[in-house]
Amino acid sequence: MTISRPLATITAAAAQRAVAAAIAHGAGRGAAIVAAVVDQAGDLVACMRADGAFSASVDIARDKACTAAIFRLSTDTLCAALAHNEVLRQGIAQRPGVILFGGGLPITENGQVVGAIGVSGGSEDDDRACAAAGVAALDTE
Repeated sequence: MTISRPLATITAAAAQRAVAAAIAHGAGRGAAIVAAVVDQAGDLVACMRADGAFSASVDIARDKACTAAIFRLSTDTLCAALAHNEVLRQGIAQRPGVILFGGGLPITENGQVVGAIGVSGGSEDDDRACAAAGVAALDTE
């Protein structure tokens, strides 16, 4: 019986590329954002704060990334999946480090979640678009 399994995880270089792409995308939209990338377990790998971004956005971006990584879903998808059960949604939303609004996306490679990106500081649409730009910069699946 095998009692372990290999776990792929995002590299520091890939995490840095993703946050840089997200920050650049935000600048193009006129949004000073924070982008954070975590590994598949939700541990921080890279974080970048654009000039003028709110300091509170650092923790929010990290929490969005952590949520997307540990649930292996975008923060939007997780929120929608819990919409039918308010007690469950509120219970999960009150967990430390969990955020249920747009801006967190899992990062996958070969069908496996290897990390996630979270973006905060713009509008919810800005955050979603910047997170998507960060993932797109990695040329995964």
